[in-house]
Amino acid sequence: MVRLGAVNFALGGSELNMRHPSIIDRMKKTPSAPSLAAVTGTPKPSIKGKKVNKAWLHDHINDPYVKLAAREGYRARAAYKLKEIDEVFGLVKPGQLVVDLGCTPGAWSQYLRRRMSPQGAAAGDLNGTIIGLDLLAMEPIEGVHFIQGDFREADVLAQLERSLAGRKADLVVSDMAPNLSGISSADAARIEHLVELAIEFAQNHMKAEGALVAKVFHGGSYNDVVQHFKAAFHTIKPYKPKASRDRSSETFLVGLGLK
Repeated sequence: MVRLGAVNFALGGSELNMRHPSIIDRMKKTPSAPSLAAVTGTPKPSIKGKKVNKAWLHDHINDPYVKLAAREGYRARAAYKLKEIDEVFGLVKPGQLVVDLGCTPGAWSQYLRRRMSPQGAAAGDLNGTIIGLDLLAMEPIEGVHFIQGDFREADVLAQLERSLAGRKADLVVSDMAPNLSGISSADAARIEHLVELAIEFAQNHMKAEGALVAKVFHGGSYNDVVQHFKAAFHTIKPYKPKASRDRSSETFLVGLGLK
């Protein structure tokens, strides 16, 4: 079965997000194609596959952003993608209410927490509110209010609304991503649907002058995803951070000002 990145404010990379259980499959909007293993039995690992895995591991271990994340205490290199986007567009400001969709394992929430701290610290004073949502559990981050579950479900939505306390978000960030199946039509539909969910969330829970940052992928659904952004926001800006690997098809769309 194709397993998708969490939909609920569930946000990881190309670097595909392998940590989230399927949400689209559960919705049954786009039926999943059976995996090759399901059809033919579990194949034995090939020599080529072993070489690819070894090469990936070598690249990962030697990745400068992986090393930097370890030195600076971030849970994933993805923190530097949001950091660069923020530095370019000036999105995160003290006193804001920010919602992190798909926050597990927590690198984006860690960056937000440090950015909104008067001293830029991982602990202590926090000038603002950060709410993280994900289908999977997340290790606690001081100052980040975490809600586990699917935000479209009534009980999770009620928790979110209690946390918002009548306010709307200044910024919504979404690193949600599907685990790609290699079936282009199915993958395109899943990518597009995750972005639609992020946009819908922003429309329902974000200020009109707010901003949405969402991960997208170049491919069959990219133009449709851009059109969804154009329909929802006054201004859209595509951006690929340096921390996003060159060979990755991922990029990010920044939507500014809801229509």
